[in-house]
Amino acid sequence: MHLYLIQHGDAKSEQEDPTRPLSDKGRRDAEKVAGFLVANRGFGVENIFHSGKLRAQQTAEIFARHVPSAHGLAKADGLAPLDDPSEWAKKLGEAGADTMIVGHMPYLGKLAALLLCGKPYERIVEFRMGGIVCLKRDETGWAVAWAITPDILKS
Repeated sequence: MHLYLIQHGDAKSEQEDPTRPLSDKGRRDAEKVAGFLVANRGFGVENIFHSGKLRAQQTAEIFARHVPSAHGLAKADGLAPLDDPSEWAKKLGEAGADTMIVGHMPYLGKLAALLLCGKPYERIVEFRMGGIVCLKRDETGWAVAWAITPDILKS
C-alpha cells in the first residue's frame, strides 16, 4: 500500500480572506506537482481525502484532476491541523488500497511520525506547502518511499 500525504498549497492570509483559499502561488505549486506525478509516475489511488478546510479542498481538487481515483474525492473527519492522528493511523494500518490525504501541519507530520516510528511528536518528515510525501507499507511496516516539493520542479 502507498500513502500519499500532501500539505495544502500556499493560502491567502486570514486578513486577506477569512476562508483562506489557495493563493495564485498555491494553485501553481499544486498544479506543478500533480502534473509531474502523472507525467513521470503514472499512478492512481483508491481514495483522495481532504480535511474540509477550503485550502485543503482546493489542493485536493487539483490533484484529483490529475490523479485517477476509484472513489473520487471526499471530505473526511479527523484530518484538521490539531486532530489526533491515531484514528487515521489505525484506519491506514488496516487499509490495503493506495490512498491520498490532503491536509495540514502539524497533523501530517504527526501522522507520518506515528506511522513510521510510533511517536507522533518526533520530527521525521519535512513537509512543504503543495508538496507530497509517499509512504509505503509492506509486511515489515511503513517507510518513506519518496517526496517531491514544488521548489525542486522546474516551472
